[in-house]
Amino acid sequence: MTFQFYQVDAFTSKLFGGNPAAVVPLEKWLDDTTLQNIAAENNLSETAFFVKEKDHYHIRWMTPVNEVPLCGHATLASAFVIFNYIEKNSNKLSFMSKSGELIVTRDGDSLTMDFPSHKPAPVGIDEKFEKCFGKKPLEVLQNGFYLLVIFDSEEYIRNLKPDFELIKGLHPHAVIVSAKGNEVDFVSRMFAPNEGINEDPATGSSHTVLVPYWSEKLGKKNFRAHQVSRRMGELICVEEGARVKISGKAVLYATGSLFLGL
Repeated sequence: MTFQFYQVDAFTSKLFGGNPAAVVPLEKWLDDTTLQNIAAENNLSETAFFVKEKDHYHIRWMTPVNEVPLCGHATLASAFVIFNYIEKNSNKLSFMSKSGELIVTRDGDSLTMDFPSHKPAPVGIDEKFEKCFGKKPLEVLQNGFYLLVIFDSEEYIRNLKPDFELIKGLHPHAVIVSAKGNEVDFVSRMFAPNEGINEDPATGSSHTVLVPYWSEKLGKKNFRAHQVSRRMGELICVEEGARVKISGKAVLYATGSLFLGL
């Protein structure tokens, strides 16, 4: 069996920037083992799969090791593929997912995702954080999939050399580090070694946690944010109470065929 696939760099306007995602459109769902094997073979932080269902798409995301409940950059990449290669005259898409309905709209080459907000709550700071990062954080907060660790400077976030084995012990899923930005509102990095992703280059879903946090801290609703990984992610975000809007651009890197002996 042959399936079309695309590889798209998301949250960037330049090739080899942002976060690469594989996108595999399907006519019907394959079994979970095959989906996971495809994601492992792609070996990107996420592979997105979607199936058209009446007036919307059902979307799922898999890392090289398991399925995740929400992924921003692979949703952006999927919308890019649909807008440019499947529904060229459409400017609005609805995805149904494990995190509910996700809306993506197009305005020129900018795509905006409407995601649920995940405001984090404070947790205690103990010696394991200083041992992991070599510095005591200002705050530590959590909301479900993410632990959010706040530091005092952008320079520290940029220069941090994480110990991934220690990070594995901080949280079962993923850890965000963040600080107020020098030229943008805030910067961040995201580590998920327990999910098979040591560092994710540009993460939409982490901003569903970051935006409500920084909205309260900075007293504003509109943000420019950089995820200061080596590849760099550029995101425009809006806090809207129960929802967060996350905008970015995307660039096609590759397209081709998957040959599966099913």
